[in-house]
Amino acid sequence: MKKKVFSILLAASMLASLTACGGDVAESGNPIEVVGSSSSEVVESSSSGAETVAAEYVRADDEDVYEAVLGEFTALTDAAKAAATIDERFMLFAQAEAYLLDSACMIPTTTQGGAYTISRVAPRTIPYVQWGNDDDRLKSMVISDEFCTPEERADMLAEWAKAVAGECEYDPAAYLTSKGHTIQKDYTTTFQTAPVTLDWLNTSSQSDTEITVNCVDGLVEYNNLGQMTPALAESWDISPDGTVYTFHIRKGVKWYTSEGTAYADVTAQDFVAGFQHMLDTQAGLEWLVEGVVKGASEYLGGGSFAEVGYKAVDDYTLEITLEAPTSYFLTMLTYSCFLPICDPFYQAHGGVFGIDEYAAASADTNTYTYGNSEDVASQVYCGPFLIQKLQKDSEIKIVKNKNYYNADKVTLNSIKWVFDNGENPDAVYNDALNGTYAGVALGASTGLLDKAKADGNFDKYAYISDTTSTTYFGGLNLNRGTFALESGACASTKTEQQKIDTAKALMNKNFRKALQYAFDKKTQNAVIRGDELACTNLRNMYTHPEFVQLSGDVTDADGHTFTAGTFYGEMVQYYCDKMDLGITVKDGVDGWYNAERAKASLAAAKSELGDSVSFPIQIDVVYYSASDAQTAQAAAYKSVVEGALGAENVQINLVEATTPDDYYATGYRASNGEAGCYDMFYGSGWGPDYGDPSTYLDTFLGEGAGYMTKVIGLF
Repeated sequence: MKKKVFSILLAASMLASLTACGGDVAESGNPIEVVGSSSSEVVESSSSGAETVAAEYVRADDEDVYEAVLGEFTALTDAAKAAATIDERFMLFAQAEAYLLDSACMIPTTTQGGAYTISRVAPRTIPYVQWGNDDDRLKSMVISDEFCTPEERADMLAEWAKAVAGECEYDPAAYLTSKGHTIQKDYTTTFQTAPVTLDWLNTSSQSDTEITVNCVDGLVEYNNLGQMTPALAESWDISPDGTVYTFHIRKGVKWYTSEGTAYADVTAQDFVAGFQHMLDTQAGLEWLVEGVVKGASEYLGGGSFAEVGYKAVDDYTLEITLEAPTSYFLTMLTYSCFLPICDPFYQAHGGVFGIDEYAAASADTNTYTYGNSEDVASQVYCGPFLIQKLQKDSEIKIVKNKNYYNADKVTLNSIKWVFDNGENPDAVYNDALNGTYAGVALGASTGLLDKAKADGNFDKYAYISDTTSTTYFGGLNLNRGTFALESGACASTKTEQQKIDTAKALMNKNFRKALQYAFDKKTQNAVIRGDELACTNLRNMYTHPEFVQLSGDVTDADGHTFTAGTFYGEMVQYYCDKMDLGITVKDGVDGWYNAERAKASLAAAKSELGDSVSFPIQIDVVYYSASDAQTAQAAAYKSVVEGALGAENVQINLVEATTPDDYYATGYRASNGEAGCYDMFYGSGWGPDYGDPSTYLDTFLGEGAGYMTKVIGLF
């Protein structure tokens, strides 16, 4: 599973983005005493001397909450994984996804892209793929000195489509040159969150890997036509039973220091070392390979790495053995958990192998210096770029590795990220116009859409950027454990009794549905996108609806047949309809908002909850106040939910975060579910790791296995 976790604050405020290019049993709704009850009481004395009993909120057991809300989810996904065919697998995953959506503990909101943009970047010049880290690899980006017009983009996309069909070569640089453009060799964009580590195997955040992935190659990669191509593996063989993959490592590739000095050869052992290091760090990447790579689960449970199916047969032959045939395994290899590390460099900087040994060694920062983000020399690189500057609140710069084995295919000399907290969009716009940045998104809340229309740049250059497979979603905190950050920031104003009432209400399925049906995503999105594009990037299911499709007919247990060519989302829609969920799962529509269903669900919830809670239920939503987009979105959420349900029933409390760090700490970078400081959080998203629905759905597995369960307050 891809710990390619995204922050919506980054997405909403990434003004110079140029890749453009969360009680009751789930079934019945009957309340159960699982969370937030005043099972613990505090005895106080009143001024008259009489004793009163004050309620005290008590956090429940994560497993009890998960079972009450998502009790059948794991069984449904297990059934899909045990399917006899890939088509049956996809159908059963569709049933599992419909169940997840019906639980109403989370609500998909948007995806990336779908925004008015002006850009000098030619379309489809970076890897074109829905999963893995390759879409962050910028080595083949083509940038002009001028903004591309919509007509020029249409021409280039037509040529790209022909190239995908094998009818021609796609050469956007030649096309742009023929139109009077000059190709640029340096690219500058913005960042809001700097990498916390240069160790690409010890992080689950996209804000880390979007930098480092440009400096290290994997076994394979996708090109800009969406085709898998060799990278550090020149070729590979698959055993007849589909369980053993043998990769032939490219000879002569070296690891280089940040200054470009050769350090060591890249060998098969570096991939073995990287895989063990990834398992040792347990940074959230490891469960992607559990049950896939032979012996990985056993090693994590205390076994020997000698039993893990990762072997260096010789210096240039890597053998990976799987637990069972895995149809999508090659697609997994484009994610960072399969990247190599330089074994001798790692050990020279305090690195050791073994889970316990690593935990002890890494705790001593005096001797363990590997991958320290404060020091670009604490890592070596085998990819097209070298990190030469990393100033967390200022600038990150990587430069072309002149000794890269495929240097003639690298179109850029440097990539620079400039810190921008989103507080001055006008400055970013002006810097895009003067060529500092290659482009800018034209948001309504930032005023840039109106500005571009007024100065003519909208009419001349604006286009709608591609949407992606990344899904942002809102999570309801089902088992809240934090009501203020350690600093005291982002503190909830709720009383203990209000905390209890909120927790009880959120454990009621009908109450959760009331909140989700009341969420007018179109109205909220319009405040940053404008009315014209309010729906273009809306998403209504977790998995991209066209992520996979059936290759043949498949029939479910009730006798319903889906025909060959049916997209995954169509199957999810069928099962949602069968459950009378009342949503539309396709992209580009506000598929959840239904004021009448919201009111009906609220009425049902109030009947089920009875007098066990007092209304209005208080729902805390944290927002970053320095961001116009975040502020506008938070106000819109409060307006639409209270408007649909009535402020006498639900009160949305907007909790101000005055710094990006505080905002990230409340949710995006919360270490676990208990650390989530909110009741509703729509600030995280998930990008898929590989070409199978499990890459999304596994993130909501129980017992701590699912990474995104923390967004609904669990594990």
